[in-house]
Amino acid sequence: MRKIVKNTVFTLLLFTLSAFTALLVYLHFFASDNRDLSGEWVAELDMTQQAKVIALSWLQDVEGVSISLEDMDSYMQDLTIQVTLNMEQTDHSAGTFYCKVLPESYDACSQAAYEAFVAAFQVLLAERLHMAGYTGSTDREALEALVMETFGMPAADYLMTCGPALLPSLEELQTWYDGSGTYEVAEDILTRQYDTGLPGGMKAERYIWKDADLVLLEESGAHFFFRRLPEKETQ
Repeated sequence: MRKIVKNTVFTLLLFTLSAFTALLVYLHFFASDNRDLSGEWVAELDMTQQAKVIALSWLQDVEGVSISLEDMDSYMQDLTIQVTLNMEQTDHSAGTFYCKVLPESYDACSQAAYEAFVAAFQVLLAERLHMAGYTGSTDREALEALVMETFGMPAADYLMTCGPALLPSLEELQTWYDGSGTYEVAEDILTRQYDTGLPGGMKAERYIWKDADLVLLEESGAHFFFRRLPEKETQ
């Protein structure tokens, strides 16, 4: 009788362990991939460092005055361009997507970058005028009037026309980031494939889950991630 009870208990334990193991296998290989990814995601391209370095290089050519990269930190901050990713899940671990650079976000970033460029330029211009013995006003309005008189256009237009390009063109970014294609999820790695229109055809990118974000794997050499927008932000 005791042997029968032991065998019964052992059988029940073995059955429970097998069921638990099967559950873990399911959670690892299936449940982790069975996330509904449908919706809108957004990433931000940080243009701050690039814009600062390019503007600094140009401003350092102003004779008789000096400016450093640390000085540029007070003018240029949080210059970002948004890239949206719309995904539609068609299977438990696959779907389609459409990705694009937002033109309105690009325009806002460009405007902010050149406004900061103008502010730094006006400070250096005022210093240069004082060094040259200029005794008139060097407030923003007076400096803007001097630039208009000298170049026939506002300072912002002058820097955009005759100065360096602080950002890649919208067309360049669209060529690199815009596109549509398919994605698959396996073992918590999302792989998306699409045709960028560049020589070489198809492009593939791999992302991992980190908290609630999709983070581009470091093998690409870029720090880039998408965060999911709440429904109220997509309406």
